Amino acid sequence: MKNTLKVLLMASVLAPAVAYAANPTTATLITKEEIAKISATEQPQRTRDENSKVVDIGDGYSMELGVIHRGSTRTPAPPAPAANAAAAAERAPCGRIMATVPAGAEKGALTHDGQTEGYYIVSGGGTAFIDGYVVNGRKSTANPDGGPNGPGCGGMSVGSHRINLKVGDVLIVPPRVVHGWADIPDHVDYLSFRPSHGVMKNGWVNPTIAAK
Repeated sequence: MKNTLKVLLMASVLAPAVAYAANPTTATLITKEEIAKISATEQPQRTRDENSKVVDIGDGYSMELGVIHRGSTRTPAPPAPAANAAAAAERAPCGRIMATVPAGAEKGALTHDGQTEGYYIVSGGGTAFIDGYVVNGRKSTANPDGGPNGPGCGGMSVGSHRINLKVGDVLIVPPRVVHGWADIPDHVDYLSFRPSHGVMKNGWVNPTIAAK
């Protein structure tokens, strides 16, 4: 009995030290110049979302800083290549399945299974939609080392409401909460702070800023 108590006492003393040792002991800087360099490569594109770095914050968690550019939604998007459409059709369904989608459903709805997103609008703006639920969605399982996001669901949303986002506004979207953009008059650029667990590869650096 004494030996058992001794083992338990030693474990209780050592456990905090082991957990602490696994956590990072240094901070990570992402400079204004690095963010601007990534953003500059995105501007010629209609929509681009990429992380700058995947930072280890301990215990299997990471923090990603996304740099996102979205062009105007008022300019019709070019049709998707047939190969892309076929690949999307092969993905597993998600959300609620409806034969008839209610009027007023929003297109381009997203949810992320295990990732929170905090938007900080730095340029432009537009009308976003949040909450509600996804209908007739398709599962996204792609999870490259640097994201930008882990597994999720994309489709149409029902029961969402619209909000206007302008420079300086912040929007926080927890995992599995619907979000998307309904109307972007000209463009919107924003940073996205993304804490996640076991989604990205800690230490990943965007190739645009990796080479010094």
